[in-house]
Amino acid sequence: MALSSRNIDMEFVFATKNSHKLEEIREIIKGSGIEIISLAELDIDINVEEDGATFEENALKKAREAALASGRPALADDSGLEIDFLDKAPGVYSARFMGENTPYDVKNARLLEMLGGVPYEKRTARFVCAAAAAIPTPGGLETFCERGVIEGHIHDRPEGENGFGYDPIFFADEFGMTTARMPAELKNRVSHRGKALARLCRAIKN
Repeated sequence: MALSSRNIDMEFVFATKNSHKLEEIREIIKGSGIEIISLAELDIDINVEEDGATFEENALKKAREAALASGRPALADDSGLEIDFLDKAPGVYSARFMGENTPYDVKNARLLEMLGGVPYEKRTARFVCAAAAAIPTPGGLETFCERGVIEGHIHDRPEGENGFGYDPIFFADEFGMTTARMPAELKNRVSHRGKALARLCRAIKN
């Protein structure tokens, strides 16, 4: 699912204030011909209310508002963790679960507590990412949106130092490790975000 090395000579603003996410996305799209700049680098500060019912709605809303605020092509994503036993929570509220400023080690501990005693086969989960682009044209904004998913289970304990967010408790069965234990190259290729951005890049070029 790696991005193509064909040069499409485009620079996009990325709508995020999460420095970890921005760094990861720059690694994922390296060699694609797309360059990423942050809103902060343009001295633009916008707060987009993520009130959509789906990851796609939130990603598209953020991309549109970033494009309108900057006058440039914009990318955005919305991602989260779905746990089947918890009716797919935290889902679109993943970043806001227990409050946006709550450290993720606290959030992870709380989710493990909520799944206490639940057998492994019932701890199925997935990371979901919707990646969106909004490109100004003479007729308005042209938009694209693609989804990526990685399936797994919630581990019985945090494990690994790589990644961020819920990575330490998400066990990717296909690879036999949590995403926090994955080398960056592997994670960027197989993760929900890596898959969504690869598909988005192809959609833009097509």
